[in-house]
Amino acid sequence: MFARPFIDSVDFARNGKEIRGEIAVSSLSKLGDMLAKPDGSLTYIVRGYREGDSDMLEVSLQGSCVLRCQRCLGELEHPVNQVSRLRLLPADRLDEAEDDDDADAIEAESRLDVLALIEDELLLALPFAPRHPEGECAPAANDLKQKASPFAVLAGLKK
Repeated sequence: MFARPFIDSVDFARNGKEIRGEIAVSSLSKLGDMLAKPDGSLTYIVRGYREGDSDMLEVSLQGSCVLRCQRCLGELEHPVNQVSRLRLLPADRLDEAEDDDDADAIEAESRLDVLALIEDELLLALPFAPRHPEGECAPAANDLKQKASPFAVLAGLKK
């Protein structure tokens, strides 16, 4: 077991710090319902910087996770290649950032849980209803179509 990384987000951004690592998808508890299998891992990089007079974080995620296809309920390998830009603001100023299309805003914290941040960014990056590309689920759908309809069987008995 390893210690969860925490950062002072404003200090981290103002000093241009960077933290990187790898995390197993199975250790991200909020993803439990979305995963078909807890396999896979993510490589992350959290980098702090200043943009104008704003403190910023850049969160990069790469790896893969196995989701459940909503069409056939089979396993779906989903590659993750996500970069998020986050503006650090005090809690009372978060409403001001809603109009900014370039970066989302999060609350500046003196003890920001890096893994919770990564998990939240991954949840936002995953598709709402993951599906295989068109035609890849066809074998499962064809198996259902080949079975006789119960109404067709009844119609045959009527004759």
